Amino acid sequence: MNDSPVALITGGGSGIGAAVARQLLEAGHRVTVTGRTERRLRDLADSLGNPGALRTVVGDAAVYDDVRNAVDRTLEAYGRLDTVVANAGVATHDSVAEGDPAGWSEMVLTNVLGPALLVRASIEALKETRGRIVLVGSVAGFVNTPGNLYGATKWAVTGLAENTRRQVTEFGVGVTLVAPGRVETPFWDGYGSLPPGHLLTAGQIADSVVWAIRQPAGVDVNTVVVRPLGQPN
Repeated sequence: MNDSPVALITGGGSGIGAAVARQLLEAGHRVTVTGRTERRLRDLADSLGNPGALRTVVGDAAVYDDVRNAVDRTLEAYGRLDTVVANAGVATHDSVAEGDPAGWSEMVLTNVLGPALLVRASIEALKETRGRIVLVGSVAGFVNTPGNLYGATKWAVTGLAENTRRQVTEFGVGVTLVAPGRVETPFWDGYGSLPPGHLLTAGQIADSVVWAIRQPAGVDVNTVVVRPLGQPN
């Protein structure tokens, strides 16, 4: 019987989620990755060599039935769930005074509702393993920026992480918020260009996520803020 740990990562087809999947697989975990695009998930699996310890599930992180399906399929495949990583997120790169509201609903639902749905769908399985919830937030959830609705969604994630911790710690489940600064990922595709200055890599953020996941039993690392050197805010 395979008793190696199991992780479920939302929005894992590229960027930070894909880097976390790679590192966890290398560390001997079994991994399920979700995403909205089947081709991107297929490309990820191909790039990793299609390992037997990887499952991919197409679904929207902001739709509860999709999230529940991913959890159920993970449990069916592996028999347990030790870690969930709420990584799926989108940004409209605009402002409340001048932006286009057409994209705001998707951003708010993915960034705020999505992590809450993942917690709700996975908590019973995590109680059994005394596992961990990782929420990928942002420095934008600690620093105010003029007109930044994306930042407001990440402030919500900052609050959700602590509110979740205060409830699930009594179940033996840990909660870690990992809040990156500027990272070179497809996140910036809608922005039009990469921001100036030094950027972190997805792999460097994955280092922090995996470090939190692999803490000894009984240790609950709650907040990890990671900026590249040179980012002042």
